[in-house]
Amino acid sequence: MRKIILLLLCFIFTCQWSVQALDWAYSFVVWKGNVYEVTDEKVSDIGDVIGKVRRGTNDMTGEYFGDASNMYPKGTKYYEIMGVSTKNAIAVEVGDNEWHKAVFVHKVPNHWMENVIIVLFFVVLITIAIIIMLRINNKRKM
Repeated sequence: MRKIILLLLCFIFTCQWSVQALDWAYSFVVWKGNVYEVTDEKVSDIGDVIGKVRRGTNDMTGEYFGDASNMYPKGTKYYEIMGVSTKNAIAVEVGDNEWHKAVFVHKVPNHWMENVIIVLFFVVLITIAIIIMLRINNKRKM
């Protein structure tokens, strides 16, 4: 019995169970295929709402697609900054009547999920077209 307990303890202490999670270098939001780093600079010349966070990021793999953010919850709104091109910077709502400047960093790398959505859309469209054509063809035969 002692040998079994000793072997079990040796097994437990030699096994390594690792947990991994990313530590993001900076807060960011993604809008229209562009990644913007959210700075601490407050902005007051706010224009129209141009988008919002629709999904989060995967903290284990670092993957994200679409309008995502690594720090801000779903529904956080993006605004244009008056006099500044959205190619350079946007404003992110961080609180009630408080916006921070988010500056363009880089383009988003392609994610396989974006392609799946496009392919699925065309598959559904083609299926609907085939069903309509078959129904029209059946009505002609009658």
